[in-house]
Amino acid sequence: MNNTDNIYNLAAEGVQRLIPYKAGKPIEELERELGLTQIIKLASNENPLGPGKKALAAIQATLPALALYPDGSGFALKQALAEKYAVDPSQITLGNGSNEILELVAKAFLTPALEVVFSQHAFAVYPIVTQAAGATAVVVPALNYGHDLEAMLQAVTEKTRLVFIANPNNPTGTLLSQASLERFIGALPDTCLCVLDEAYFEYVSHVELVNSIDWLKKFPNLLITRTFSKAYGLAGLRVGYGLSSPQLADILNRVRQPFNNNMLALVAAEAALSDDEYLQQTIAVNDQGMKQLTEGFKNMGLEWIPSAGNFVLVDLKQAGQPVYEALLRKGVIVRPVGNYELPNHLRISIGTASENQLFLQALTSTLANV
Repeated sequence: MNNTDNIYNLAAEGVQRLIPYKAGKPIEELERELGLTQIIKLASNENPLGPGKKALAAIQATLPALALYPDGSGFALKQALAEKYAVDPSQITLGNGSNEILELVAKAFLTPALEVVFSQHAFAVYPIVTQAAGATAVVVPALNYGHDLEAMLQAVTEKTRLVFIANPNNPTGTLLSQASLERFIGALPDTCLCVLDEAYFEYVSHVELVNSIDWLKKFPNLLITRTFSKAYGLAGLRVGYGLSSPQLADILNRVRQPFNNNMLALVAAEAALSDDEYLQQTIAVNDQGMKQLTEGFKNMGLEWIPSAGNFVLVDLKQAGQPVYEALLRKGVIVRPVGNYELPNHLRISIGTASENQLFLQALTSTLANV
């Protein structure tokens, strides 16, 4: 075989047409490209506080054991999660970030004959895992930048095997009411699984939050995914989890790789789970930063989408890509969202007070010159 293009023809049909997920630009990449040394990154919804002291201490204590394989079952972390959320360990699936849980459910349940329903402006991984499995994506137009649950329910057919819902939604930050969401899940047929992606649930005001884990008792077709990458500050270690019925977890664990969580990730996540002081500090910094950014947008005459996460989508009323590129030249990394059909918006992760201020100054200067 001399024609290298033939390699692409050998791949599964869905994979041939895939466009890889493009993550937020790393700081190191911008340093290489522009030779900058003072860079702030507000692009990937990371925790600006860094990891907590308990997580760091657990990592330090575990370093001498790195020659050994990790516990493939994640026993200790599962026990900690089970205790915190009052579920049985058999209901938990551990993932290399919650992103892997999304991949596992697609791998386990999708075929080319089936369909997946998700919303416009929803997380980019949903169409990727759907297409990789050869299934058909049914994209429902957004309602006020968020999920239109009634329209999504109408889109469900006998071929629909999965429905993906992000609450809060990424990248728009919109939040569904728990009552409407509970009704939606209850109306799904038994042949359709609901994947409720709650990567940002820790940031949601407790006034608005009903514990979705309680729904697992009555919805065996529900899978809740959560992560330690956002509020717990462990994005670099890649650890997330799924909560579901034991039967659904059993299926997911059949396709999960045995050592998908490394040893440092397991101990850091377990320690972070008990660090309530750090979590409260994270939420306080986020609340203050959200107010700081939105007041800055208001002063600039810009509109934004109210967000329940640790990021906010600002409407520039002009193409976002040139503004994004101009901000890069000032050492500020944010996230363009043209790939989400939002070409005039930028997604801004909440940073520290000083990072937020530097961004607002850079944005003000940029908009005055584009």
